[in-house]
Amino acid sequence: MHDPIPELEDDDDFDRPSKSQLKRDMTALQKLGEDLMALPESRWEPLALPEILHDALRHAKKITNFEGKRRQIQYIGKLMRKIDPEPIREAVAAFKLGHAQDSLRLHQSERWRERLLANDEALQEFLAQHAEVDIQQLRNLVRAARKDAANEPEQRSGRAYRELFQFIKASEAAADE
Repeated sequence: MHDPIPELEDDDDFDRPSKSQLKRDMTALQKLGEDLMALPESRWEPLALPEILHDALRHAKKITNFEGKRRQIQYIGKLMRKIDPEPIREAVAAFKLGHAQDSLRLHQSERWRERLLANDEALQEFLAQHAEVDIQQLRNLVRAARKDAANEPEQRSGRAYRELFQFIKASEAAADE
């Protein structure tokens, strides 16, 4: 009455990726192409990209039309299928990490500036962490920035405030090295 269901054989042509997986892979390469496009061109040179991909990336940066840019990114994704994407992923990750670290350093310098302007105890903490700084110059900058902050908003120049930030940023960079 019922036909017995034949047992599935091991070699049923399922050894290749599914169509959905292929689409996910292509989309991932397109996204990687967009990330690569966001890098400065000087970062492309060490990657030894094929000339056609290099030209496609340069051309995509110039396109302003949404649909045209989308098609160009698809083309970049297609070109990227022929190369090893791992070095590109590493370069993009290193670039993003560098930006994050730079941003973190700037925020730390801003916090130090606010603390130094708020109280004198922060000055001692800063000097304890940065023994190589010129104490007199730092005190003069803090004093000038406090004096400038005490002025009316129309009379503030902000010069001392900026100079204090630059001094802190340079001290932080010297301490990192």
